[in-house]
Amino acid sequence: MTPSETSRYVRLRVELTLEITDAGELTAAALDRIDADAFMPDDERTHARAAVREDEAEALAYLVEPDDLLGDLPGTGLVQASWTSEQVEYDPEAGEWDLDDDDEDEDESAEADEEERV
Repeated sequence: MTPSETSRYVRLRVELTLEITDAGELTAAALDRIDADAFMPDDERTHARAAVREDEAEALAYLVEPDDLLGDLPGTGLVQASWTSEQVEYDPEAGEWDLDDDDEDEDESAEADEEERV
């Protein structure tokens, strides 16, 4: 692909940390979404229902819709999406939760890659 062809695509990375304030409500919403999915095979539906009952992160994963997050952005079309969710220990004071550090790490990585090419 030429640079003009690849410049049409942008990878947007978003990281969210959510607090589950009502696990029962979250699980019920995920179960409703699973039950409403007319294209989900019955064996997958059974597995999905069990997974969301055991793990709030699984419930959340069934409720996330990238199209809903993007809304109707003019001049764009969603080409591909993937996401994961996992339970984490959250400490807002810990350095690992400082979002600015991630940007610095990526900048340092890009600089290191550039130095290797020279």
